[in-house]
Amino acid sequence: MLEKIRTIFTIPELRQKILLTLGLLAIYRVGWWVPLPIVNPDAMRRFAEEAGGFGDVLKTVAVFSASQLTQATIFGLGIMPYISASIIFQLLGTVWPPLERLTKEGESGRKRINEYTRYATVIICIVQSWAYVAFLANTRVGQESLIQPAFLVDGKLPFIWQFVAVMTMTAGTIFLMWLGEQIDEFGIGNGISLLIMAGILAAMPSALLDLRENSSWELGGGGGKLGVDKILLLIAMFIAVVAGVVFMTQGQRRIPTQSAKHVRGRRVYGGTKQYLPLKVNQAGVMPIIFASSLLLFPQILLQTLYRAYPGNAMLAALHDSFTRGQSFIYNLLFVGLIFFFCYFWTAISFNPKEVADNLKNHGAFIPGYRPGKRTADYLERVMERITYVGAAFLSLVAIIPTLVGGFLGIPAQIAGFYGGTGLLIAVSVAFDLVQKIDSHLVMRNYTGLLEKS
Repeated sequence: MLEKIRTIFTIPELRQKILLTLGLLAIYRVGWWVPLPIVNPDAMRRFAEEAGGFGDVLKTVAVFSASQLTQATIFGLGIMPYISASIIFQLLGTVWPPLERLTKEGESGRKRINEYTRYATVIICIVQSWAYVAFLANTRVGQESLIQPAFLVDGKLPFIWQFVAVMTMTAGTIFLMWLGEQIDEFGIGNGISLLIMAGILAAMPSALLDLRENSSWELGGGGGKLGVDKILLLIAMFIAVVAGVVFMTQGQRRIPTQSAKHVRGRRVYGGTKQYLPLKVNQAGVMPIIFASSLLLFPQILLQTLYRAYPGNAMLAALHDSFTRGQSFIYNLLFVGLIFFFCYFWTAISFNPKEVADNLKNHGAFIPGYRPGKRTADYLERVMERITYVGAAFLSLVAIIPTLVGGFLGIPAQIAGFYGGTGLLIAVSVAFDLVQKIDSHLVMRNYTGLLEKS
């Protein structure tokens, strides 16, 4: 493996792409720590410690968006507005005829859609950042405001400073979007995915330090600390989750195909047996992101109302029902939404009729099934079955932190980063990055990173 890594850096073009990617990711990590000028850092730090369930919600958002909402930095919104805009246009491209026509125009249509996505990202950024700045201006920790006293006039934040903060956060997200596009064009890997993975991996050391502080060498623990038995169980579970994520991410249902023979002159072409790979986890991590994002709205709304009216029994019951990781109702809704979005996203990204027509046009067929409608029906039936397995796997991965935290008494930060959605995203993006590096190596007649020499 060390020899293969050395080989990567002996190829000038590949070395340049990797170093450029690392440099752009380093710029992102520097900006991740730069706070907004109007924010009171000490009050924000205390707010993050005392926020309780609301702080957990903000940390959950940070996993998917490469953001820093608990510290109000210039990259506070992360890349989530761009992801939201991309998802909106991808969904509209399947139901709105003008966008559907653009998707079929090739490169020119893709550029037009990307341009519209950027405009939508700016609009979403302005709306979200304005709501976030208004939340900061109206929130206090004890008697201290989250805004620095020098920017307050009669206890309120003037419009001009709200506007500056909104434009700063919007510019930060647009800059992250630009960084992702530069990685796509001049670096290696998917830029947006790498930004998200960088945020997840950067948070893992703090989770490991938290685990060290909350552990003891005694069997069974004591004093609220984790014992050796739980630590070993956590390590074994981490290895099992990683192995399961790798297995399911690479898992395929291979449909055998055969091409028809045809004669040209004295030579016979075709007649070879191949296979059509259908991924078990066709939807990737998108169903978890969709389900978590959809459940964030009632969580944030109920958290806000509960903080405003703490004595209301109905609000308290609803608040407890939508507390992440602590409610059976929340987990049930979470699993149900994951199944729904798995089938929904698979239906959008995989078209059995189109695949069947492509096989027919290339002179290939599935043995035992006539080309055309019979083949499309067979592919749809197979995809429904493997999507069920993929959805069950995603649901299990998504609720592992809840199970670990509830049954083993492990803090949410540790359980969330060493199993669950963050780990799934990191492994999926890492595999995509390795495949892109392998394509450069194979093109130059080197063996891939995961191939035997």
